Amino acid sequence: MNRYKKYFVVLMSMMLAAFIACGALVVYVDPFFHYHEALTGFPYIVDNQLSQNPGMAKNMLYDSCIIGSSMTVNFDTDDFAELLGANTVKLSYSGAYPRDHYNILSIVFDENTYARKHSPVKNVYLALDIPTLTADPETTKYPLPEYLYDRNPINDVKYLINKDVLFQYIFRPAVQREGSDMSEIYFSWWTPEYYNIQWVMHNYEQPEENPEEMTKDGLIEGTEVNLSRNIIPFIEEHPETDFYIFFPPYSILYWNNVKKENTFEATMEQYRYVADRLMQYDNVRLFDFQTMDEVIDLNNYADYSHYKPAINKFMVECFKDGNYEINSAEEMEAELTKVRKMVGAYDFEGLFSEKW
Repeated sequence: MNRYKKYFVVLMSMMLAAFIACGALVVYVDPFFHYHEALTGFPYIVDNQLSQNPGMAKNMLYDSCIIGSSMTVNFDTDDFAELLGANTVKLSYSGAYPRDHYNILSIVFDENTYARKHSPVKNVYLALDIPTLTADPETTKYPLPEYLYDRNPINDVKYLINKDVLFQYIFRPAVQREGSDMSEIYFSWWTPEYYNIQWVMHNYEQPEENPEEMTKDGLIEGTEVNLSRNIIPFIEEHPETDFYIFFPPYSILYWNNVKKENTFEATMEQYRYVADRLMQYDNVRLFDFQTMDEVIDLNNYADYSHYKPAINKFMVECFKDGNYEINSAEEMEAELTKVRKMVGAYDFEGLFSEKW
């Protein structure tokens, strides 16, 4: 029995040593940047928004950040450096709800983090997706790995003793020596040949037509709650930060969806309401890209809403020179009038009569 007890103790000791070694390696490399900034020379793979964004927000050195849904994934942070002089980190969440913005901005503005101890936040570039503004204000698009967002060190064991972290984010890049280009992380998988009308229409499904029109103010209540809880507190609490907030340029098919769902007037009122709220703040610069000429050319899209990376670069240029910026309620009303005319003049019947 003493011999078996000895074997058991040795086995347990070996397992404990292995766990300690694994945890130590994860802490040292820290592929999710949970404890420290990136090691010089290690080829980090950055492809997991839910797990890696909070660490980057805490421990990367930056003075500006990109916040938003997949409408922001094709931004190249080198463009922000070149055109705006901004040292920018991309913190996108595909399909982001307003609560996702709140969660990551809470970390971005946390004065106790390594990032904030070294640099203030000068600029936030936020894509505001109007369709998500009526989501539950406490709900995220996907369940979060809470142990990477909270301050409880005990549950970090889920990160420290994790085979996927060890094999996919430490051993694999260490062997392959191929890390992510940090200026292009989270880029969409679509290559240039996918941005064409044939691909878009082949995969597009029209929503069923709703015979009952939504009231003009039908979207305002949910929108007001989300703005007040998840967006505006950061604007009010950080007057030293400039918030570049923009409405992304969805394709003309987005407006077809809106018309089919019979929410056109309600959506127009929603845009109007959001603009009015945001323009109350001196540290907000509002941009509306809905009336770009590119919107009606489906060769600029890979589906009804996702546009070419070239459009992302164009928007950065607009942040610099002020094109498509909205400075008053009158200017916003003029943009909505342009949208109304654009949608009214578009030949949807001809588009859908084609065999794609």
